[in-house]
Amino acid sequence: MSTLKRRKGSETKRVSNSEPPIDKEHEKREKERDEKQKKSKQEGDENKKRNLKKWSCVDSCCWFIGFICSIWWFLLFLYNAMPASFPQYVTEAITGPLPDPPGVKLHKEGLKAKHPVVFVPGIVTGGLELWEGHQCAEGLFRKRLWGGTFGEVYKRPLCWVEHMSLDNETGLDPSGVRIRPVSGLVAADYFAAGYFVWAVLIANLARIGYEEKNMYMAAYDWRISFQNTEVRDQTLSRIKSNIELMVATSGGRKVVVMPHSMGVLYFLHFMKWVEAPAPMGGGGGSDWCAKHIKAVMNIGGPFLGVPKAVTGLFSAEAKDIAVARAMAPGVLDMDVFGFQTFQHVMRMTRTWDSTMSMVPKGGDTIWGGLDWSPEEDYKCNKKIKSNDSQTVSQNGKGSADDAKCANYGRIISFGKDVAEVHSSKIEMVDFRGAVKGSNLANMTCRDVWTEYHDMGVGGINAIADYKVYTAGSILDLLHFVAPKTMKRGGAHFSYGIADNLDDQKYEHYKYWSNPLETKLPNAPNMEIFSLYGVGIPTERAYVYKLSPAAGCSIPFQIDTSADGGLGCTCLKDGVFSVDGDETVPVLSAGFMSAKGWRGKTRFNPSGIRTYIREYNHAPPANFLEGRGTQSGAHVDIMGNFALIEDIIRVAAGSTGDDLGGDRVYSDIFKWSEKIKLQL
Repeated sequence: MSTLKRRKGSETKRVSNSEPPIDKEHEKREKERDEKQKKSKQEGDENKKRNLKKWSCVDSCCWFIGFICSIWWFLLFLYNAMPASFPQYVTEAITGPLPDPPGVKLHKEGLKAKHPVVFVPGIVTGGLELWEGHQCAEGLFRKRLWGGTFGEVYKRPLCWVEHMSLDNETGLDPSGVRIRPVSGLVAADYFAAGYFVWAVLIANLARIGYEEKNMYMAAYDWRISFQNTEVRDQTLSRIKSNIELMVATSGGRKVVVMPHSMGVLYFLHFMKWVEAPAPMGGGGGSDWCAKHIKAVMNIGGPFLGVPKAVTGLFSAEAKDIAVARAMAPGVLDMDVFGFQTFQHVMRMTRTWDSTMSMVPKGGDTIWGGLDWSPEEDYKCNKKIKSNDSQTVSQNGKGSADDAKCANYGRIISFGKDVAEVHSSKIEMVDFRGAVKGSNLANMTCRDVWTEYHDMGVGGINAIADYKVYTAGSILDLLHFVAPKTMKRGGAHFSYGIADNLDDQKYEHYKYWSNPLETKLPNAPNMEIFSLYGVGIPTERAYVYKLSPAAGCSIPFQIDTSADGGLGCTCLKDGVFSVDGDETVPVLSAGFMSAKGWRGKTRFNPSGIRTYIREYNHAPPANFLEGRGTQSGAHVDIMGNFALIEDIIRVAAGSTGDDLGGDRVYSDIFKWSEKIKLQL
């Protein structure tokens, strides 16, 4: 028994003696575990700090963009969810009661639809859709490549350029490509979602009873030459037959035609084509216009061309693009994924023959020479009176230096000093016989052919050495820099002044869209209106420089650093401005109705009555007013209430005299008198 107790005691003692080592090991493991946890925690904190630093410079941008997009979609949801009358309610709360739209106002007066109306869209405003294309355009059958959402521009830019370009030899479809104009009123009611062209006018005409049976959109492919629209699509024949049908189904009432922008030149071509004998013309006879047309109401018509067309062909830019180019140098010129923006734009637009229809016509006689121009006394900072008065004097107060520094006759000048000094101080080296020299150094960009690659350094320098170009030498310049383009365009358009309109050569279609080389139809009871905006600085002449970049870049660009300052407010960002609608100068839009066609002249042998109706520009009063109801801008004028009212009244049966005759705010009559043209 005692032996058993001793054994148990020894075992108990042994166990108690073994406990301290076990506790130490346990404590050691616990300590190591705590150190690891502490270390991992420290590493985790450091990782969090590093992640926070990365997030702050990258993810914050994404979160910010996401926040803006969320707010935008929320506001868009609210806008679509709110009652249709809410924007009008807010606007009226700010500005007072809004006037009735012209259609509502004239419907209350008892006006009703009478004469059928024909809309003739201008350049770029008509939709174009794909009927046949290359493999890269798979899935785009009858989808709009021009107008609408322009989604394919962003998805497949090079494919889009390839399909929108025409054949550089024929000016027609390239092999395997067919793009055709959209038909119906939807062809040009909206240019893009929310951006109206004809939609507001159509809606107001509907208020007095118009509908699709007595409205016709004369859609055409605005890229190709006017005569080629007949050769390829028989568009002129379709316009002729549709007008004849509308007259026949409306009890013999003649149509009122409303061309806009380049559509003005297109319809001028049509009036000669429809009466000319086949096969060149439509064979309608010399009295077709007299039998079928009541009035032609030309909206923003570039009758004598626009200087902006020259810069488009010369350097693929205008003022807005040049300013954007200056703000972000090199961005538009860079080669991103093989897409050189300016070069592709130039390659594409130089295949569009229509652009050459708007090159200035009449030479120095119309647009002025080195030291004179019809608008030389224009004051750029003058104020024009309200639209309330019928005729507004333009003898506003302005800087006396404006008239001296703005030599509008010099459409292109290489350098601000060249643009301003007297012509006797300019040393001009003729470029016409210059040898174009060796090709440009960078040969990798020949896939973006712009014709400049064939000129070489010698030809480019020769252009800059000539220094200044007037309307008379612009054609030689364009033939020098774009010989193939101008050769093709020269077969369809002419830019001179006829000496003898009875000469048989003027029976050719190339002269029909130039009002200075063709006669108006024999239709004494027809009326012609020139409707256009005024009061907006409009491009008239440019200061150029050689592009600092080489290789693939276009070698010339507008010098946006050229600024007249206080001494010459007409010069800003390398562009001399004059009165107009932001695209068409007053001189081009109004001269023919003010003088060239006024009364019986050799250009208007039957004495068709002509009227000028100008619309003084007033910007929107607030953002809820959209693009404004008193805008005089080239496209926004299509929503001008005063213009829409004039059109509706004529369509309902009024004459130009019923409207009050001319309404003039500019100096168009004074400027027209300075032009020495045989009438």
